[in-house]
Amino acid sequence: MAQFQFVMRSGPTPGVTFPLDGDQLTIGRDSSNGVAINDAEVSRKHSRLSFQGGKYVIEDLGSTNGTFVNGQRLAGPVVLKAGDVVSLGEQIVLMYDAINMDPGATVAVSRKSARVEPPPVQQSTPVYASNPAPGYTPLPTTGKKTNMTAIFIGVGVFLFICLCISFFWWVDATFRWCVFFPFLSGC
Repeated sequence: MAQFQFVMRSGPTPGVTFPLDGDQLTIGRDSSNGVAINDAEVSRKHSRLSFQGGKYVIEDLGSTNGTFVNGQRLAGPVVLKAGDVVSLGEQIVLMYDAINMDPGATVAVSRKSARVEPPPVQQSTPVYASNPAPGYTPLPTTGKKTNMTAIFIGVGVFLFICLCISFFWWVDATFRWCVFFPFLSGC
């Protein structure tokens, strides 16, 4: 069984967790929303979450500043996956997360670890929807990156050396030392 949540990465209350519970939730500035975010950039009824087939689907409700998933502005409903970055306007960044829970498990939490302390705000520039959320590390790419500049320089040096060797071989084979190098003794 999986539970879902949003964790605010950037906005008025970084570090706050919004548990998602229910078949229909709205996100917005109004306190009647299932996910209420009191910020001027968020519309009163900004977005809607619908639970369909064991997954949440998000759609924008005609908000002024837009709803974005992984930097792409929503033009229609989008199925959320764990790790998706949901942005409301330019300043509010939420991380969508799935928590797998065993219903038979006993969970013990000390009072000290249960407190939510927001991380210190480290950025002074605004976060835009195309930037990943602070603290969000994308999955590594599987391909190995190659420095093409070093390869081009190496190939260029190799071709230059081959050209020089070919030129001197041709000069020697055709007895043209004195034509190209008249300063040599014996010319």
